[in-house]
Amino acid sequence: MIAKVTRGSDVGNLLRYLYGPGKRNEHADPHIVAGYRHPAALEPVRRASGKRDLRPVAEALRSPLETMRRSRPAEPVWQCSLRTAPTDRALTDEEWADVAEELMHQTGIAPRGDAEACRWVAVRHADDHIHVVATLAREDGRRPNVTRDYLKARTACQIVERRYGLFRTAPADGTAAPRPSRAERERAERAGLEEPPRVSLRRQVATVAAVAESEDAFFVGLRERGLLVRLRFSVQTPGQITGYAVAVPGYTNSANAPIYFSGGKLAADLTLPKLRYRWGVGLTAPTARRVTRTRQPVLGHEARTAAYQEAAHAAATAAWHMRHTSDPGVCADVASAASDVLHVTADITGNRELAKVADVYDRAAREPFGRPSPTSSSGNGLRVAARIMAVTNIGRGDQRDRSRDLTVELLFLIANLVEIMDAVAAHRESQQRSAQAGAARQAAGRLRTVQRQASLLVRPTPPRVAEVQDAGRLAAESFPIPLSDGLRRESAGLPRPDRDHQPRRRGPKR
Repeated sequence: MIAKVTRGSDVGNLLRYLYGPGKRNEHADPHIVAGYRHPAALEPVRRASGKRDLRPVAEALRSPLETMRRSRPAEPVWQCSLRTAPTDRALTDEEWADVAEELMHQTGIAPRGDAEACRWVAVRHADDHIHVVATLAREDGRRPNVTRDYLKARTACQIVERRYGLFRTAPADGTAAPRPSRAERERAERAGLEEPPRVSLRRQVATVAAVAESEDAFFVGLRERGLLVRLRFSVQTPGQITGYAVAVPGYTNSANAPIYFSGGKLAADLTLPKLRYRWGVGLTAPTARRVTRTRQPVLGHEARTAAYQEAAHAAATAAWHMRHTSDPGVCADVASAASDVLHVTADITGNRELAKVADVYDRAAREPFGRPSPTSSSGNGLRVAARIMAVTNIGRGDQRDRSRDLTVELLFLIANLVEIMDAVAAHRESQQRSAQAGAARQAAGRLRTVQRQASLLVRPTPPRVAEVQDAGRLAAESFPIPLSDGLRRESAGLPRPDRDHQPRRRGPKR
């Protein structure tokens, strides 16, 4: 069951819509199934014309607003639509009434046993959903606490799912990125766009954040991609940046103004404070300095091939650590860093299917509410690899011969990313986060499809040339396990070497 919470100012208009035919004549037999009083006492009577007299219900819901002790809220009407999954059975009116009461109790708008709670009604006009309407004014003149009401509504949905055996949905834990609204999808279709800008902006911002080493580099990278960037400054401390928003040029509203999306509206881990934390502690100072020294681009197909090879080394190391560690912090960091590598790989190759895989995997990689994970050597190795791949890119958006990127090294990288995703799925399953585990499994399946298709087009790797030696040396400093060595050891059933767990060399006995 899913819940969608909205706010408004006129309860009368909302009731007229709920008891009307609907936008597509989808409202059949609208009637009240629950409320602050018995449904029979609240149900609007029919006039001689056959229409419902909605004024008594609207006036009853408005009445507490007139006696509020403090100023009336700008949007005092609270509305939540609850919908079951297509595979669920049709609930009875009595069951829907219980669902609505659970929602009111969990949100705190009308807790059970509270005689001074807000007034509300639940209207049903279809088998699979109801609309719950409340005015945010208690009978005692106080306002209800509706802070984080959408999270509380999600909790109510999960409770009734278990109670009535409905399809289990994921918790509202901030791991899922905000989806485009229907209005956004329709506007994108009218503009002839392949996808809503919210989706493409999230992908681009995540890619730039993965390769940027500072806040300034992040904003420069966004602007280099042709995006519009708007900064939010502190009121108390002039000149201090507190947030940002991005927009696609040409994507405007009715007033012909660009439609901006803040980092938090794209994903929970793309807010400026969380990105600052990532840049501040993500890499050790020596590693960050080594990556910074390679900011000058190393041009050529061979450079990208070498970068793929070193990224495959890092992914193989991270996959081995995921399989052999019980530290949830390491697993979380590898899961997050693998998302960086996947976004950068999709960006460099221009492969649309890889971009879709990155979108699907995004949820599995994110910690609840975008909380940053503790850093690890394996995760940092993947992040360094992502930055080196970005540095050696001959030019983002170069479409002259994308097939040249299909090398054996790229296939090795994809194969090792699949291993990481399988391990992430097992890790999320052990944490009882079924939605994240499902996202990791789905991403792994789609990436295997990409791997099979790419293997039919792969080209042999040309000899490496002198221009990539610096990039290769840099990556080798971060990744101690050569891929070929790791594969030989794995095929022989031997344990993989670990830089952090190498036995100490002893001197000669005396």
